[in-house]
Amino acid sequence: MGLYVIHLHLHGLLRGDELELGRDADTGGQTNYVLELARALGQHSDVDRLEVITRCIEDRRVSADYAVHRESLGEKASILRLPFGPRRYIRKELLWPHLEELVDALVLHITRQQRRPDWIHAHYADAGWVGAQVQQRLGIPLVFTGHSLGREKQRRLLEVGQNPEQVNQRYAMEQRIAAEEAALSAASLVVTSTRQEIRVQYDRYSHFHPDLAEVIPPGVDVGFFQPEQHPGEDAEISALLQPFLREPDRPCLLAINRPDRRKNIPALIDAFGNSPYLRENANLVLVLGNRDGFHQLERSQREEWQHVLEAIDRQNLYGQVAYPKHHCRSQVPAIYRWAAARRGVFVNPALTEPFGLTLIEAAACGLPVVATNDGGPIDIIGRCGNGLLVDVSSKVALRSTLERAMQPEACWQQWSQQGLEAVQQAYSWSAHASRYLQVARPLCAAALLESINLKPHSRRRRISAPARFSQVRATGEGYAHAAQGPRFWLSK
Repeated sequence: MGLYVIHLHLHGLLRGDELELGRDADTGGQTNYVLELARALGQHSDVDRLEVITRCIEDRRVSADYAVHRESLGEKASILRLPFGPRRYIRKELLWPHLEELVDALVLHITRQQRRPDWIHAHYADAGWVGAQVQQRLGIPLVFTGHSLGREKQRRLLEVGQNPEQVNQRYAMEQRIAAEEAALSAASLVVTSTRQEIRVQYDRYSHFHPDLAEVIPPGVDVGFFQPEQHPGEDAEISALLQPFLREPDRPCLLAINRPDRRKNIPALIDAFGNSPYLRENANLVLVLGNRDGFHQLERSQREEWQHVLEAIDRQNLYGQVAYPKHHCRSQVPAIYRWAAARRGVFVNPALTEPFGLTLIEAAACGLPVVATNDGGPIDIIGRCGNGLLVDVSSKVALRSTLERAMQPEACWQQWSQQGLEAVQQAYSWSAHASRYLQVARPLCAAALLESINLKPHSRRRRISAPARFSQVRATGEGYAHAAQGPRFWLSK
């Protein structure tokens, strides 16, 4: 019998086609990751059924797609939208009071079926808390991916001078960190994207056990993101950007992300503006989501756009910076290729970056990168060899690194080719799905077996403890293990 797996992704806007990535702070890389992983697992021969549980949203401000109860992602995978909290679309920090309602709905959904899932994979703190509650009630093993961790975000925000009380109020930081601790306490497996997450970010949590963590880098759709330009696409992207640029065929520094303070775009603008070399020889292209009008954006996005526009004005970069109002998901690979055709460079100047999927997308399109030396980019550039890392907290270092990457004698062609080859070898979704199942299946089976053998009154105490696997071993009989993955001696 094949596997039945549930994924929990509770915030943002999730649908099977035309993701609105960058629309707001809640609809970004995590949304894309969950959708692509669900599709890849749904196509795997070991999986019989996969459900992505998210929130049902009935709101005239967003598409009616988000109110559809069940949406197919293929023969074996689907999105299931359950109502909890208000019908309208709200940001993730406002969902916390309503999560218990989802726990009840999810338990009811599971217990009404003839078969229970083999495991539940929770994404982010909110889903992690829900998954931990369901595990305590039903004994279903939990897999957890934090994506962006509260303690790390808190540290970075305080480093740049934000008020601790305001950080907690805006981001519900205390609830978020407590939920992450609960999820880590309950998890049979923690899936991370990089080694740095394990060593630095997760290690700040008292309930994290590194022996239960596995690095499985996300993939990229190498059919969608590829280096060959399609007929007419260069002219299409030029038409999108030329109204902003006096000399549109200059090499460009390209950034693609949502308008979020953590993405550090004003620092990139200042680095560009403070460099006589870049001002003389390059353009700056900022693709920061979609907007109809600034007044329609969330407050945090309006504030970030204000910082962006003030930086452009302060540096007097009119005619050298493009910031288009609209683009669609299908244009993103073409934008990477447009930049690559002009020997440009993709830039990720984020203060903190859990993984950095856009770096892989750029690499798959043949575009070299400059990226923050935090989190995922360390592993990605270390593996791909397709660009430079930089300490983005240093204005001087950021400017000089950008100048170095844009010099005519830079290793542009070598970086481009190395990135293309590494993506094909290391970052496909099919390989990610196979590795994920190879690791998760035996660990979750062992946790489920222990849960079944426990008395009901002791389940809460035992099943929520990482001590279910008491000691890491390299070899021996009686192990639940995945080839090349962590091996655990089963608790008796």
